[in-house]
Amino acid sequence: MNLIVKDPLQKRIELANWIILTVIFIPALIFAPFKFALGILLGGFISIINFYWMDRNLRSVFAKNTGNVKGQIVGKYFLRLGLTGVILFFLIAYKTVDVIGLLIGLSIVIINIILNIFTNITKKNFLKEVM
Repeated sequence: MNLIVKDPLQKRIELANWIILTVIFIPALIFAPFKFALGILLGGFISIINFYWMDRNLRSVFAKNTGNVKGQIVGKYFLRLGLTGVILFFLIAYKTVDVIGLLIGLSIVIINIILNIFTNITKKNFLKEVM
C-alpha cells in the first residue's frame, strides 16, 4: 500500500481540534449544566471523528486509484452522514445533551480551520511587512 504522508498543516489541525475541545469543554463542565458540557464533549467527538474518518476514506480511495473514485467517495460520504444523523437523532430525541452545547461541539473543527486560516494570513502579512 502506498502511504501518503500527512501535511504538517493537517497534523496541526488534528492536534488543535483536541486542544480547542478541551479548552471549551473544561470551563463548560465547571460553569454550565452537565447536559450542556456533555453536548460540547459529544459534539466535539462526533466532529473530530468525522474529520478523521473523512481523511481515512479519502486516503484509501486515492491509494487504490481504481475506476469509480467519485462513486466511492460519495457512497462513503453518505454512509458517514447517515451514521452521524442517526447518532445526533438519538442524542437529541432522548434529551441526553443540550442542543446548543451539541452545536458548539459540532463546530470544533470549523472553528479550528477558521483560526488556522486567520493565523496563516496574519503570518504572511507580517512577513510582507517585515521584508
